[in-house]
Amino acid sequence: MTSPSTALGTPVARLEAVEKVTGTARYATDHTPEGAVHAWPVPADVARGRVTGLDTETALADPDVLAVLSHENAPRLGEADDATLQVLQSPEVAHRGQVVALAVARTLEAARAAALAVRVTYAPEPHDVVLTPDHGKLYVPEAANGGAPAVREHGDFDTAYAAAPVTVDALYTLTPLHNHPMEPHACVAWWEEDRLTVYDSNQGATTVRNTLTALFGLRPEQVRVVATHVGGGFGSKGTPRPQVVLAAMAARHTGRPVKLALPRQVLPSLTGHRAPTFQRVRLGADRDGRIQALAHEVATQTSTIKEFTEQAAAPSRVMYASPHSRTTHRVARLDVPTPSWMRAPGECPGMYALESAMDELACACGLDPIELRVRNEPDTEPDTGKPFSSRQVVRCLREGARRFGWEGRDPTPGRDRRGRLLIGTGVAAATYPVLVAPSQAEARATGDGRFLVRVAATDIGTGARTVLTQIAADALRAPMDRVRLELGDSLLPDAPVAGGSSGTSSWGWAVHKACVQLREALRDHQGPLPDEGLSAAVDTAGDIGLGQDHARHAFGAHFAEVQVDTASGEPRLRRLLGVFAVGRVLNPRTARSQLMGGMIMGVGMALTETSSVDVEYGDYPERDLASYHVPVNPDVPSVDVHWIEEEDPLLNPMGSKGIGEIGIVGTAAAIANAVHHATGRRLRALPVQPHSLLPLLG
Repeated sequence: MTSPSTALGTPVARLEAVEKVTGTARYATDHTPEGAVHAWPVPADVARGRVTGLDTETALADPDVLAVLSHENAPRLGEADDATLQVLQSPEVAHRGQVVALAVARTLEAARAAALAVRVTYAPEPHDVVLTPDHGKLYVPEAANGGAPAVREHGDFDTAYAAAPVTVDALYTLTPLHNHPMEPHACVAWWEEDRLTVYDSNQGATTVRNTLTALFGLRPEQVRVVATHVGGGFGSKGTPRPQVVLAAMAARHTGRPVKLALPRQVLPSLTGHRAPTFQRVRLGADRDGRIQALAHEVATQTSTIKEFTEQAAAPSRVMYASPHSRTTHRVARLDVPTPSWMRAPGECPGMYALESAMDELACACGLDPIELRVRNEPDTEPDTGKPFSSRQVVRCLREGARRFGWEGRDPTPGRDRRGRLLIGTGVAAATYPVLVAPSQAEARATGDGRFLVRVAATDIGTGARTVLTQIAADALRAPMDRVRLELGDSLLPDAPVAGGSSGTSSWGWAVHKACVQLREALRDHQGPLPDEGLSAAVDTAGDIGLGQDHARHAFGAHFAEVQVDTASGEPRLRRLLGVFAVGRVLNPRTARSQLMGGMIMGVGMALTETSSVDVEYGDYPERDLASYHVPVNPDVPSVDVHWIEEEDPLLNPMGSKGIGEIGIVGTAAAIANAVHHATGRRLRALPVQPHSLLPLLG
């Protein structure tokens, strides 16, 4: 039993670990209400156009098929902030893969066969699906993702850059990338008179409930959304997705509970993606490497039905001191699915470009890459002028260099040759903002000396239920085995999504507050507890202003060693190290897992993952795990994770920063920089793969 004084900050194993390894943890479509039937989507075969006809006769001839929904007969929906959820409301097709019909049948096999039997005719229109750096449709949005300003300027960049004795001017390219969680986007939905219940794989039950109430004209108390266990999301389940709307529509239409798990082949079309970016970075420095001018200009894409602008220039407003700067975003509306969150949106692609440019500047100045970064450390946040609540980039770089064995590194590229292998090392810094959102929570003491804590948080595989239980036990000064946590249900006190590395900070703040209030109420209570126990319910909406007058960020440093086969051009990772400053680490065991997972995802971004666009058909050919290559064990031989002790009183009652995304942010740049050090060849497009590297090695 964990003692009350050590619950928080100890490496407690996941509370649901046994359930998961024994298969008793129930995910969305593991729930089978009586009479449940199955649905299968019919995706559009054109990238832009209009449905002119639907032949469902063959599909409906099967007695197991109950219905085929389309814009002709589907229930009408109310307005939604996200137009991608207005499914089956119109014959218009905005992108290939958009759902144009939904087959519902008694068995999964019958539903799939019926979907394949539906014949759809279209009036296709010319489509535009390829982003270029100078695309004619590029425009400056009002704001980028998360409300980041689209444009920021300080000083006179053009004059300062022209006068700088050392300059870098480079264009960095990223292809689209897709989230591929192990559990696809899945749902089971049913109606009981005017009440809707859904078991859905999502990152926020409260958010999905609120969306469904708007779409179906219901009150919040009429909708229940349950997401007890979620098999990964990485941002793609951070906003409601079409499956939950389609399942609810089909259940209303048929009067039966409906299961819908999106086939993996349609996920790239329906669940968001990391948008491709062209990022031009210009750095002007004096001969000592001190930056005088910095420009980071981003071109990216969105869909024609919803604007989403990847805020890739945002980290250049945080990282390095420069008296003259320009950071801009432009976006083009193309006939593609709407981009969305993918682990560390903005910071991840943006830091790849910025940290690659910093490596180029170090080479141009003849400086060690770590020393260059140290020389450009800002005293305050460059964009806002706010003081940092804490900033330990230099400590992370120094500690990482010590652990990695950076001292004595020969800076000359291509020097370390071992047979036909070239060996190189690279470094990159990392940052991610500290985000927090209002949350509610309730804590209750029962007569048997136990506690119940309730919050509609979602554990997407990160260990949230374990850490929240630790926070509660610590605040209650009670053993962990006396605390039971309920989460993942919209009937519980409202909570924000698991996204932006803000979950633990947001939910944990509310849990801590409720438990402290309950502890104080118990201290003042006289006599036995009433039959219903004693409880405290809180809302942190009035509390989260703490520290807003400071710039609050997590920071880190990544170090990579790679080898490049000169005969095949194949780059492979040899070892990877990350050192992070993330405030107080609440559970070292789950923290290490999160940081390592982010770093491995960064390996995929650097070396294996890519989505291409079929220009003729307007589709992504890489639609499964056989063609979209995520890293596997042989791709990741050694990953080492460390953090430094950091106290920051301007964060939250726990003193913690988010850790879900900082691990990915600098990984790709560190690996790309290591490839340059190994070969002397600079590739400015990811992923780095043999077909692009081999021609440069001759």
